[in-house]
Amino acid sequence: MTDVRAVTEDEFADWQRALQTGFLQNPVLAAAQLEARRRQFVPGRLLGAFDGGRCVATFRSFAQELTAVGGAPLPADAVSNVTVSPTHRRRGLLTRMMGRDLAAAKERGDVVATLIAAEYPIYGRYGFGPATWTTEWTVEVPRAGLDPRWSGPSDGARIDLVDAADVRKIGPELHERVRRAQPGMVGRDELWWQTETGTVRFHDKWAEPFYALYRSASGEAEGLVSYEVDSDWQGKQPCDTANVKWLLAAVPAAEDALWRFLCSIDWITKVRSGRRRPDDLLPFFLPDLRAARVTEQADWLWVRILDVARALEARTYEGAGSVVLEVVDEAGLAGGRYRLEVSSEGASCTPAGGAEADLTLPVGQLAEVWLGDGSLVRGVALGRVREGREGAARRTDALLRTSGRPWCPDVF
Repeated sequence: MTDVRAVTEDEFADWQRALQTGFLQNPVLAAAQLEARRRQFVPGRLLGAFDGGRCVATFRSFAQELTAVGGAPLPADAVSNVTVSPTHRRRGLLTRMMGRDLAAAKERGDVVATLIAAEYPIYGRYGFGPATWTTEWTVEVPRAGLDPRWSGPSDGARIDLVDAADVRKIGPELHERVRRAQPGMVGRDELWWQTETGTVRFHDKWAEPFYALYRSASGEAEGLVSYEVDSDWQGKQPCDTANVKWLLAAVPAAEDALWRFLCSIDWITKVRSGRRRPDDLLPFFLPDLRAARVTEQADWLWVRILDVARALEARTYEGAGSVVLEVVDEAGLAGGRYRLEVSSEGASCTPAGGAEADLTLPVGQLAEVWLGDGSLVRGVALGRVREGREGAARRTDALLRTSGRPWCPDVF
């Protein structure tokens, strides 16, 4: 029988080979890249399936903080690097690794587990649900209607090009400021900033991006963007594209100025926004918002609730009311009947005993609406949610819905 267990440090190279194989990438890494990736090794958090001493499936989790509605940072079990070699698919190896990891996360006290799903159909069966979505726009600069004479903010603020060392110094604090105000965002540790600025290189190809920093009139760093440029000249005419890797803005003025900056760079005729919030301000900054075309829209952060009471009590609510939820969890980690009572002052979520359930729903469906997105009314229409009281889904949607959509710009 294939053995599923924690990977030792001596087995990391074999585990990494299996990971590369599972993702259909070169299975042999250069020594420098392999050593860089050892930075991700945490004893007990890398799992592998071994057959005859060879690693044939991989799984990694790590500690993460996820911002709930209202700004509370919650401990999360971030799941990544999930693969099964093609010779060992459909044998339940992922199920065994996932079950082991989620049980350990529950024991640690993690409130949720998170992941970015490479394939949509896989993770619903483990209790995950798509909790945030992402949208990418492509801005056709010539038709955007922006002032071609724009040369920078006119209110005393300024935009400067900076280098990677500046980003590592300024970026973490700015990111935390933005993250605390945005449900769905996750923490970025020191290794994230090192890999994003080339200090630690997981891949053999690295091209230094451009970085632009926005400072307010008082000198405070309030916006930062990382971008690359694809060069394209057609008939002696520049048709370059600025590809945004990530853009952080603590205030709308910084966001507006950084998009205008990108659209004002000579030779740039297109700006690709990268992963943005579905209700992002970007199109509305443009005099002609039709110049921003949606070029990609997809599910992004998937959430698996491990502690229903803590998850629902940690977030804030804009309205008041109560509902009895019957949460169905086939894995037995977070199921039960709960009474949720909320107001603008807080929430309580307690066992409901024998009270009749207003709504019965899978734990993954609860994850879809927990961060303020999704729709229980839609869940009822699709047969995924059952109403015990007529209109309960609509009333509960009103309690959970937020004025802004959740967003996670990161991949992990």
